[in-house]
Amino acid sequence: MKITKAEGIILKSPDKYHNPSGSEEASGVAYCFLLKLTTDEGIVGWSDVETAPHIAQSLIGAPETGSDMMEGINALLVGEDPFDVEKIWDKLYLGTAYYGRRGVAIQVISGVDIACYDIIGKAIGKPIYKLLGGARRRKVRAYASTLFRSTPSDMKRACEYYRSKGFTAIKFGWGVFGQDMQHDVELVKAARQELGDHMELMVDAGWKVSRSAAQAVELMKRLEPYHVYWLEDFLHPENYEGYRKVKEAGSSIRIAAGEQEATGWGFRRLIQEGRIDIVQPDISRCGGFTHMRRIMWEAEAAGIDVCPHAWLTDLLTAGSLHVNAVLPRSLFLEYNVSSSPMLRDIIQNPIQMDEQGMMNVPEGPGLGIEINEKALKKYCIG
Repeated sequence: MKITKAEGIILKSPDKYHNPSGSEEASGVAYCFLLKLTTDEGIVGWSDVETAPHIAQSLIGAPETGSDMMEGINALLVGEDPFDVEKIWDKLYLGTAYYGRRGVAIQVISGVDIACYDIIGKAIGKPIYKLLGGARRRKVRAYASTLFRSTPSDMKRACEYYRSKGFTAIKFGWGVFGQDMQHDVELVKAARQELGDHMELMVDAGWKVSRSAAQAVELMKRLEPYHVYWLEDFLHPENYEGYRKVKEAGSSIRIAAGEQEATGWGFRRLIQEGRIDIVQPDISRCGGFTHMRRIMWEAEAAGIDVCPHAWLTDLLTAGSLHVNAVLPRSLFLEYNVSSSPMLRDIIQNPIQMDEQGMMNVPEGPGLGIEINEKALKKYCIG
């Protein structure tokens, strides 16, 4: 089997990416990037990638230069066997070294890796969790991943809504959070009051807010009475020393980080220097399944947990379910609850949550997700 074509597909949402004005759900991303790999045997692999779609597409279509260090993704991929995932990963990493190594390049490489695994699974008729070593579980607890609302009353109404949908855990992030610490605390307090003591509550503080380690320590102490399960990405992604200082302050709240990190060696540094409690690799950004496996080993060696970041379509949700299936310990599946019809319509067989707030690991071949080609055309702009 050989790869004959790599395509980048840009989708445009009918809505802009805005913070909620009240208790309603945010619309989600304005643009979405899908990667499609076609083979000479007619098997197609898919991935979505949380990245800048227009930039990612330019990487795929860039021409061959002959340098072997600044090549276009399609030029590097054509003729390769999708079963050779490690070989392909290294070829793409070295072939984009002059303009890549992090950022959009590693994110596109991640998408290629996911699509290759999707092809392999379809070719042998097995779900991806079989390729990763076998499932330890077939259901994963989902949490609603959403944005902070502006007022305590809107926070309470949002919590009531997610609870009515069957979620047993919620994460609020970004939005207005970080503008005023006292207001931040009031928002979290309101959520806890509405959720009671038996639902998990996580906070994504947003790394774009300029905080010192000392301010992060103060924030954690002020949130402790509200039993926050973890505080996520509250410092700049490269501020490993800052994370270590916050960890050493001794809060009862777990520290989670890593959605902006990439590669096994990148996560090794975050784990060893940052001393965080939970790593959050996004398979569409960290290096795909190939490097997710290495990150899992790094985390297991350090005795910490892995909880994949996943905030896009059900392609990424499915991939994260396969990862959760094989983890020694599974905490949650992050589920993007944004209201964008674009993210929902393009999936032929959407993932459903049961009455206990659990989601089944897909059993179909590859990712186990089918694309609705008609809907894809509706939102496709390039």
